[in-house]
Amino acid sequence: QVQLVESGGGLVQPGGSLRLSCAASGSIFSINAMGWYRQTPGKQRELVAVITSGGSTDYADYVKGRLTISRDNAKNTVYLEMNSLKPEDTAVYYCHAKVVTSTRINRVYWGQGTQVTVSS
Repeated sequence: QVQLVESGGGLVQPGGSLRLSCAASGSIFSINAMGWYRQTPGKQRELVAVITSGGSTDYADYVKGRLTISRDNAKNTVYLEMNSLKPEDTAVYYCHAKVVTSTRINRVYWGQGTQVTVSS
């Protein structure tokens, strides 16, 4: 069993910053890609950013230059540094990981989600 635990969400004013963290734990052999998705009511979950185990990154166009994804492979943790936040960034942010379990099974796991609200 693998768990992803997110932290760092909250309320921030427009133009402000937040840092999200997501730590993976459990029966992990290795973790390939880790990423962040977000979802607002009535909309599909959408990719925000992804990072491979080698450090290659990819971002949704609407966050380029404002959000930065990084990871600490030794801690099985992924981060999302969010700057210049806009009200339209308000959403539940979900951590995502493509894991090779200790039994060498490839599985995808999701965190429980953390709310980010950008409002004055």
